[in-house]
Amino acid sequence: MKYSVIALAGALSCFTVSAQEAMSPEKLWELGRVSMDDVSADGKSVIYGVTRYNTQENKGSRDLFLVDYRGKSATQITETPGSEYGATFLRGGEKIGYTMGGQYHIMDADGSNSKAITSIEKAGGWKAYEVEGNKLVLLHTQSVKMGQDTKDLYPELDKAEAMVIDDLMYRHWDHWNDAEVDHLSISVYDLETGEMVSPTKDLMKDAAFDVPTPPFTGSEAYTLSPDGKTIVYSAKKMVGKKWALSTNTDLFSYDVATGAEVNLTESNKGYDNNPTFDPSGNYLAWLSMERDGYESDLNRLMVLDVKKGTQVQVSGSEHVLDFSWSDKGELLAVVAVEATQQILEISFDKAEEGSKIKTKWLTEGDFNYSHPVKAKKGILAMRSDMNHANEIFWVNKKEATPVSKVNDELYANVKMSKVEKRWVETTDGKKMLVWVILPPDFDATKKYPTLLYCQGGPQAAVSQFYSFRWNFQLMAAKGYVIVAPNRRGLPGFGQEWNEAISKDWGGQAMKDYLSAIDDVSKEPYVDKDNRGAIGASYGGYSVYMLAGIHEGRFNSFISHCGLFDLESWYLSTEEMFFANFDIGGPFWGENPPVGYQKFNPIRYVENWDTPIFVIHGGLDFRVPINQGMEAFQAAQLKGIKSKFLYFPNEGHWVLSPQNGLIWHDQFFKWLDETLK
Repeated sequence: MKYSVIALAGALSCFTVSAQEAMSPEKLWELGRVSMDDVSADGKSVIYGVTRYNTQENKGSRDLFLVDYRGKSATQITETPGSEYGATFLRGGEKIGYTMGGQYHIMDADGSNSKAITSIEKAGGWKAYEVEGNKLVLLHTQSVKMGQDTKDLYPELDKAEAMVIDDLMYRHWDHWNDAEVDHLSISVYDLETGEMVSPTKDLMKDAAFDVPTPPFTGSEAYTLSPDGKTIVYSAKKMVGKKWALSTNTDLFSYDVATGAEVNLTESNKGYDNNPTFDPSGNYLAWLSMERDGYESDLNRLMVLDVKKGTQVQVSGSEHVLDFSWSDKGELLAVVAVEATQQILEISFDKAEEGSKIKTKWLTEGDFNYSHPVKAKKGILAMRSDMNHANEIFWVNKKEATPVSKVNDELYANVKMSKVEKRWVETTDGKKMLVWVILPPDFDATKKYPTLLYCQGGPQAAVSQFYSFRWNFQLMAAKGYVIVAPNRRGLPGFGQEWNEAISKDWGGQAMKDYLSAIDDVSKEPYVDKDNRGAIGASYGGYSVYMLAGIHEGRFNSFISHCGLFDLESWYLSTEEMFFANFDIGGPFWGENPPVGYQKFNPIRYVENWDTPIFVIHGGLDFRVPINQGMEAFQAAQLKGIKSKFLYFPNEGHWVLSPQNGLIWHDQFFKWLDETLK
């Protein structure tokens, strides 16, 4: 079924109410989650997806839409019980390719005549390229068994459940590792008939490592040159303890015809990711971090001259989050700038030292822009702010025009919070950007309970993001003032500010938090007798630390997946490079890092005297469940009002819709009980 989105919106408008309402957890789950898939070669048409969740069925479904770059004539082109991903224009826009149910499909541009052209078991991460000769080259992953599991060792004990482990990385983020790994593969099809031209080829052969590198890299980890002759992929070719201790991910150039392979980034010892050819195939760009073991190093944008073999860093001191090529060879880089994300156009004359590099800002304002793509007379990009989830915008001369308008109707009936930018002086005399989010219908003559938001990461900016859990708009709608500092250790304020958090987790960053809440608390609308501190991951660690050093500032704490005891965490987490760089290494030896004593929340439990709510997921292997259990038990044994919310099948995040509703219900119930 296909229909006009504009017509539907018009029909539904008859049923909307004129009175605006406050944001609620239920409304958050009603929002369509928008993401852009592809832009046509002429820059005039956009394919995007909208994921909608059914809380009763506890699942979501993503459908595809087609729209003009100016936001005209939006049409839904898929409507299935499943989800469609990775859509791309094919054959000059006549066809659209996409992934559904684990297989690659092709359909007409209006959504008709859809058919699966692949039937490859355990495949995923599809990426499609048209090459000369009417061929469709598909790069994709395929799960391959590379070793024996316990059932292979003991086939006669078919009811046994056990794992035999003899090396690190036996579990990762939210899953236990088994004998299977993902390998990069190539399949070639006839674009006209959809028939396979050559059989699927595993490029990794007998490799025991994964491509792409888990846990967060996907199809952006590999690319095909425009002439179809060269594949470039990123990989960390290590296993076991070596993998756990290193971030050294390299780019490898693979000759499709001969199978010959070359390491393009052997001299760089940190991350090398997101390889992307320019439209001519003459240049390759990628994101690179310099130091091994430092996952939050400056993310540089590099360019390689494919023929000469020379390269140059085209970004300066900016922390680059994402990028794409324009049709004319410029780079569109997403850059962290003072708690926002902006798009910077970068041009260069050669990929070698001495290159003339020119830059131009394409966006501005208190927004997060992401996933830029060159379009007709401008660019298309995703945009969010603290009051609005991601939508697609067309940007021309810094003027942004909405293209997708998926959530306009819902937001039209929601009261908006007010977001203020504030610069606060820190204890060491520096300026820190602090967002202050005020409730809808804010009245400065009233007093409001106030929440200090502690960011995770630790090196992830408190930018204009729109979270579906830690949602400032929702918190403000419940009558809270939110104080969200960009404390020490966040990108967008220079590398020195970003790096200051490492090995000083409980030091200046804690002082920054207290400076922020103290400064905003000077405002008459802040109820100093009703203040709380909330956060997850490093933010949860921050809550545990503040519980021991806050000196009566706070009346309530909420910690989700926080680190409580750095010693037990060091021996139960998985990516050891993170712990080694940020904490400083193990807690044993002649000179163990000072953080295990000075910055370890468990050392300050004797000072705890304030109600605390602990939340944790059973599949969180980055910050394992024992951290939350220990913190809750300490509070209980001290006789402090406390509560523990446990999600057996959630990891570091809460992803299930119904679990999300429980999370918000318990979150606000706790605040209702402890703050007035």
